Amino acid sequence: MARRARPVSLPRWPGAVAAALVLFIVVGTLLAVGLGANGPASLGAADLAAIRFTIVQALVSALFSVVLAVPVARALARRKFRGRGLLITLLGAPFILPVIVAVLGLLAVFGRNGLLNEALAVLGFAKVSIYGFWGVILAHVFFNLPLAVRFLLQGWLDIPVERFRLAASLGVPVWRVLEVPMLRAVIPGTFVVIFVMCLTSFAVALTLGGGPRATTVELAIYQAVRFDFDLGKAAVLSVVQFGLCALAAVLAWRVSGERALGAGLDRVVQRWDRGGLGVDIVALGLAFLFLILPLGMVVLRGLPSLFELPPLVFEAALRSVAVALVSTALAIAISLAMAIRGGGVMSLVGALPLAASSLVLGTGLFLIVQPFISPPKLALAVTALLNAVMSLPFVLRVIQPAVAQVEADYGRLADSLGLRGWNRMRILVLPRIRRPLGFAAGLTAALSMGDLGVIALFATDGQATLPLVMYQLMGSYRTGQSAGAALLLLILSLGLFWIFDRGGRSDAAS
Repeated sequence: MARRARPVSLPRWPGAVAAALVLFIVVGTLLAVGLGANGPASLGAADLAAIRFTIVQALVSALFSVVLAVPVARALARRKFRGRGLLITLLGAPFILPVIVAVLGLLAVFGRNGLLNEALAVLGFAKVSIYGFWGVILAHVFFNLPLAVRFLLQGWLDIPVERFRLAASLGVPVWRVLEVPMLRAVIPGTFVVIFVMCLTSFAVALTLGGGPRATTVELAIYQAVRFDFDLGKAAVLSVVQFGLCALAAVLAWRVSGERALGAGLDRVVQRWDRGGLGVDIVALGLAFLFLILPLGMVVLRGLPSLFELPPLVFEAALRSVAVALVSTALAIAISLAMAIRGGGVMSLVGALPLAASSLVLGTGLFLIVQPFISPPKLALAVTALLNAVMSLPFVLRVIQPAVAQVEADYGRLADSLGLRGWNRMRILVLPRIRRPLGFAAGLTAALSMGDLGVIALFATDGQATLPLVMYQLMGSYRTGQSAGAALLLLILSLGLFWIFDRGGRSDAAS
């Protein structure tokens, strides 16, 4: 931990330029959206239904994610078993997993011809449909249950061991005196964070929702731009979406506690109370199957088609990798510049993208550039730029403390040696932040590889990235090729993350 914050003796103007760029992309596009909006009167019944659906599905998704996470996190907190570390690692996978890949995996398990319906047919029961409201909920729980488990698990690990020993010696129920108060403190913040993430759901609603009864605001924006070319309506929907996200982000900031962001999930809380072994085994077993089955089905169904994919899939894969690398370079450059400048203003600017979705920012850029140039001509460039900006809150949160730590530990020594400017960055800072830098780069690359928001808004034929081509293959019922494309996307996303993360950890100076 940094002992005391001190001024960073590095050029500060790049940070101001980077912050101005982020402000332009976030605030400037929102102003463009606001100026282009027709007004609330332009919203029809279908649009109001989309707003209701967005809020309701986010509430229900957050509720199920948090409730189901409680027994899983409790079991992980108090049980030590072989494979516990693997399961905790698996809980982090959905965050960097492309949404479209996860949806294909869920279809393989819960879809019409999936494992569940095949089992129901054998038992003589009617098949169930994954499409619509409950399909959207299922996908959101798949992505957010692991996040909720990690937040709650950290809450359990924050309870001092001595309190468990004291409760056991006094014979008082641990659940009532220790665990329930902890859950009361942690659950509200966890619930609101997941609610915010579900508000901006696009790819899940695009693939599993749709139709008048299962359309989110983001999906309505996409339809207004791509199918109706009603930019005024898209703008007013974007204003509504931003308002929802901003309110939810403020609420999340007010109720989220520091404990939800802690680390150290690899230990087990020592307990003196016994019992509940069966419940823990069931909770962990179901959670493991829920996470691993879709991923396993993606591999099983995609492997036979992986080497027989049409050329357009590999061309799209190359475009995706190029966009991801550019996004990564931009995100790292912007974050480093803002981290070096430091301060509360940089942190606030870096967090701004959390209050806006990529679809809203994309719509704003669409409105800005449309009078001057055809937006599809900028599809890949805009996608790379917005992917970098959307990953900025996570990347800055990783890099900023690392830069401050280096300056706190070695800043005075570097000053006495006269290290300034680029030499200070090259000799002092960069070697010592390789580890967080590699992790942040891997995170950005993986998130960019899976993007199916901005590119769907802008791209025309010949510009599609791999997630968009995969979605088009799914829409044309080319199941074998879509499964192969999903496996390719999974390999590339995890591969880029591994390469950057491994590169950062290799020979790291600290």
